[in-house]
Amino acid sequence: MDAQTIMQLIPNRYPILFMDHVDELNPGESIIATKNVTINEQFFQGHFPGNPVMPGVLIIESLAQAASILILKSPEFAGQTAYLGAISSAKFHQIVRPGDVLKLHVEFTKRRNNMGVVHTYAMVGDNVAAKAELTFIVSPNTEGAAATPS
Repeated sequence: MDAQTIMQLIPNRYPILFMDHVDELNPGESIIATKNVTINEQFFQGHFPGNPVMPGVLIIESLAQAASILILKSPEFAGQTAYLGAISSAKFHQIVRPGDVLKLHVEFTKRRNNMGVVHTYAMVGDNVAAKAELTFIVSPNTEGAAATPS
């Protein structure tokens, strides 16, 4: 799934689309997506001058965007809207810098009528950069476009 296909599914656009492509998708089960981190990212202007570091909250947002694709491509939630309801057990293990490639891993752990819980982690090479459990509330799409969590 390339960036154009991703934008057909979730409404995020520059400067808040944090995914370049989907590597693997098993609807209802798991997803692996890629975010190429470049020095041209808008947030590096202020975070931090002379020491560019990707903000942790944006790593979590990247994971949430990958999770929203998994959720919205899952049969029971197709055509609906996913909202981020909670972030649990978020931990940051490694600084993410320009030139890094974030591999975003998301796996469903729980599902109910209108909610889902996913286990997520972001890798840089062989190292875990961040991980978190995300809870989503899913509701019927009332505006005609899928919404992304956050």
